[in-house]
Amino acid sequence: MNTGSNDPGETAVASDGSGADGTAADRARDESGLGSRAPEFVRARRMLHLSWQVGVFAIGLAVVAVGIVLLPLPGPGWVIIFAGMAIWATEFVWAQLVLRWTKRKVTEAAQKALDPRVRRRNITLTTIGLAVVAAGAGVYLSRFGIVMPWKIEE
Repeated sequence: MNTGSNDPGETAVASDGSGADGTAADRARDESGLGSRAPEFVRARRMLHLSWQVGVFAIGLAVVAVGIVLLPLPGPGWVIIFAGMAIWATEFVWAQLVLRWTKRKVTEAAQKALDPRVRRRNITLTTIGLAVVAAGAGVYLSRFGIVMPWKIEE
């Protein structure tokens, strides 16, 4: 069982005192949702579990790297980064905690966006922004007109 420690012989203990082989500890780990989600036979063998963690980390790192590359390009950069974090969260507690925090913040932002006052403000700001862009486009067109790139005269 992954106890979160690299010290040999250390086991997790549930609040009722049962050890890592007891069902109470397994239930506590499952209820909190933290810890490795590797199959039991992988978690039972230390070297296999370490290899599993290295593989999960490498795959998650590759997915996060692709997401970072896609951030300035058109594409779903943030979605891919969060997918890489979800891959890491299958094995690492720190990634699970980051994903929980992110989900909580996204839920709070969604609730805030649904507030009628915030929606009214956002619609007003969007309307003002579109009016400014339309005015700028109108000034540009009145000054320079529409010139197609293939009909530029020298």
